Amino acid sequence: MTGVLEVIAQSLPYLVEGIVVTLVLVLAALGLGLLMGLPMAVAHVYGSRAVKGLISVYVWFFRALPNLVLLFLFFFGVFPLIGLGDVSPFVVAIIVLGLRSGAYQSQIFRGAIQSLGEGQMTAARSLGMSRGQAIKSIILPQAARIALPGWSNEYPILLTDSAVCYAIGVMEILFRADQIVSVTYEPMTVYVGAAVVYILLNYGGMWLFGRVEKKISIPGFGKGA
Repeated sequence: MTGVLEVIAQSLPYLVEGIVVTLVLVLAALGLGLLMGLPMAVAHVYGSRAVKGLISVYVWFFRALPNLVLLFLFFFGVFPLIGLGDVSPFVVAIIVLGLRSGAYQSQIFRGAIQSLGEGQMTAARSLGMSRGQAIKSIILPQAARIALPGWSNEYPILLTDSAVCYAIGVMEILFRADQIVSVTYEPMTVYVGAAVVYILLNYGGMWLFGRVEKKISIPGFGKGA
């Protein structure tokens, strides 16, 4: 037993590297999802019928398929097909998780924008603002604050989704825990430890998002009421 504990202790730096990989993966995917989701939300509310249709298809596709299927589809299919078969599993995982998160984030921001009502846009236009100026200066600052509680839930979702990325070779927490088990033959100890790490990362991230939410919340909306 002492020997096993020594091996596990020696493996901790290796597991810590996996924690860093997981956090970078999750935050990069969250950022990519934001870059995709926010413009799609605006286009979904104010765009033409054709644009709304294309976005609806995108959202439907990425929300309909499991993460593992999407990872395999892009890693073994899409990227090799377009001549990018040498892209690392880590980059593929960021792109796939980001694209899927973008589909969900677009609906979060879309709901926040629509909750403001048409009066906001009408008032801005009556002041001489263009539609683009109104969206940028009036609509989005309010919508972003309203959407923050729902948007912050993307962090724990992406954190748990990142665990399946080991299937294409991303050396995140679960991948490294599995390798430690292959040396120690102590699956219970190692996987319980990995579970504790996920819980701590989840709690820590949501605590930080909660602090941000309280700071920028709008009085009269949600928790700011």
